[in-house]
Amino acid sequence: MKKFTVVGAGLAGVEAAWQIAESGYEVTLVEMKPEKKSPAHKSDNFAELVCSNSLKAARVESAAGLLKEEMSLLGSLTVPVARGCAVPAGGALAVDRDFFSGTVTEKINSHPNIKIEHREYGEIAPDDNEILIIATGPLTDGRLSEEISKLCGDYLSFYDAAAPIVTAESIDFDKVFCASRYGRGGGSDYINCPFNKAEYEAFINELVNAESAVVHDFDVYEGCMPIEKLAKRGLDAPRFGPMKPVGLTDPKTGHRPWACVQLRNENSKGTMFNLVGFQTNLKFGEQKRVFSMIKGLENAEFVRYGVMHRNSFINSPKLLGADFAMREHKNIFFAGQITGVEGYMESAASGIMAGKNAVRLARGEESLVLPEVTMLGALSRYISDESVKDFQPMGANFGVLPPIEPKIRDKKERYAALAKRALQSLEEINYGKLK
Repeated sequence: MKKFTVVGAGLAGVEAAWQIAESGYEVTLVEMKPEKKSPAHKSDNFAELVCSNSLKAARVESAAGLLKEEMSLLGSLTVPVARGCAVPAGGALAVDRDFFSGTVTEKINSHPNIKIEHREYGEIAPDDNEILIIATGPLTDGRLSEEISKLCGDYLSFYDAAAPIVTAESIDFDKVFCASRYGRGGGSDYINCPFNKAEYEAFINELVNAESAVVHDFDVYEGCMPIEKLAKRGLDAPRFGPMKPVGLTDPKTGHRPWACVQLRNENSKGTMFNLVGFQTNLKFGEQKRVFSMIKGLENAEFVRYGVMHRNSFINSPKLLGADFAMREHKNIFFAGQITGVEGYMESAASGIMAGKNAVRLARGEESLVLPEVTMLGALSRYISDESVKDFQPMGANFGVLPPIEPKIRDKKERYAALAKRALQSLEEINYGKLK
């Protein structure tokens, strides 16, 4: 009987452990919390969401929605939990993060095949009878980081940013309006803080000249760029990014605002809201000063300021196969953002695949790699593509899928066709046997 060990109880780690346990095998899940926490972690629970509480689009005709549907069909732990912990967020699946991580933790703790060890993991030296999954996430540091560096060689690093959170009762609702873009979801899913042109330009001027916290010599990844760095690219950059006003009409004026900051529910009680797309590295005092210029937030109470934290990922195309196992060490798997998949659900999905393939390795079966027309199959191939020279993290997007032939010009119809093709391919290989 093989020994299974999963290191890290984030989204990827809990999915990997769950897949192994649900297959009838005993697995040890090693998690350093609560003995030690990274600078970004606050909770003792597993599967903690450290940045946004949004798991991106819910509809299956979107890249993020398709990925979640694939995960659900493959027996995901986190997707059904997320759907049960959802808070209003228009067309997105956002969750009450404490309810979500608490529910995941309870399910992991109560599974008879999962043994929890709260400790830091040391030397990476599994014997021939052990299958090891490293899912310690992009915040891995200390001795384990050194061990991974020795095992993998090149490390790539970047900084990730978290957005501030304010209390609902401190928002001036006389100055804001509730609406989702294009009327998607519920009418009150988002709180919108509108700017006219003069207000916007004054805000951007203060934003670009505000004082930032010290950032060490690492690259900032494009997918989670601080709002102040985006603003320095040009006056209109935020207005065409997270502050875009498209699909919104201010009922007080009857017109579209010049720019708009959206606030999204942070918990199911609706007592806290985060500033969508406002990841930042500004000093806390500067965040209070500058973000209080946002209409409706003049007297906002910040329950959490935005922070930056170090993310790391390995050079997966050189190191991993599409089954998430190391090419040179078949009994060592990696999962999560440390592999270069970018995003909450992408990380969880990689954990599903690592867990399933660990079981297959123990049984002497061929590795599972999903069809390239599926979102998860395409991402698995991306992180293991040896032809990639300048490897950067990748989240779910329709660009990684093979195109539909003949070409469908209408974007909505094309995305729907891509999603339908992906799910049909899972049906053809009988996804029920893959659970």
